[in-house]
Amino acid sequence: MARKILLYGGSGGIGSAIARLLHKNGDELYLVGRDVDKLEELASQTGAHCIAGDITSEDFYQHVMEQVGKELDGLVYAVGTINLGSLRRLTKADFLDDFHVNAMGAALAVKAALSALKKGQNGSSVVLFSSVAAQQGFSLHASVGMAKGAVSGLTLSLAAELAPKIRINAIAPSLTQTPLSQSLLSNQQVAEAIAGQHALKRLGNPEDIAHLAVFLLSSEASWITGQIIGVDGGRSSLQINS
Repeated sequence: MARKILLYGGSGGIGSAIARLLHKNGDELYLVGRDVDKLEELASQTGAHCIAGDITSEDFYQHVMEQVGKELDGLVYAVGTINLGSLRRLTKADFLDDFHVNAMGAALAVKAALSALKKGQNGSSVVLFSSVAAQQGFSLHASVGMAKGAVSGLTLSLAAELAPKIRINAIAPSLTQTPLSQSLLSNQQVAEAIAGQHALKRLGNPEDIAHLAVFLLSSEASWITGQIIGVDGGRSSLQINS
């Protein structure tokens, strides 16, 4: 029987890669995003249902669940920001926006889906997204590091609260080659320099992240919960010689 998976950020680089892998598994997908054209293009490839809207509106999450229905086997919140700047430049609005999109949105998405997730076929799974910047300090990352740190804390709290019926895990990537990071990676020399800061000497790609997300949603990960797992080329834990 096909599982029903809800994927926030379905029009993004990582979200769309997750959607394609889940489609290969035969899952029924509900894709949420702001870019209607990208959602519809991906839906044409995967047979997914599309729900376009603004995640900064609290009412939107209930609207999503009205489309999804009363049962849900998995939820992925693959939404994020890359808002870099010095503490002097960052404003209250920057901190609030990053927190809302990354952390509050994840909490509201799980809250709205809670009763449906409890009715999943064989226990359900939620995958959230933290960041290497919540594990290792980087200059100019105060706002996004704080927001992604909140996601890590949310993951642990919800994993304890919602066990044993619902598993909650988070993926903490390093910089990945997606449209969201394009402004940082458009300069080839900068991209190569950042890649060189990783033990594996390359940047991540969406599929690197997507394969772990799909695994965490599967029954093969049925004894994994409350984990923040780095997919980061070793950057969070390995110090290398330059």
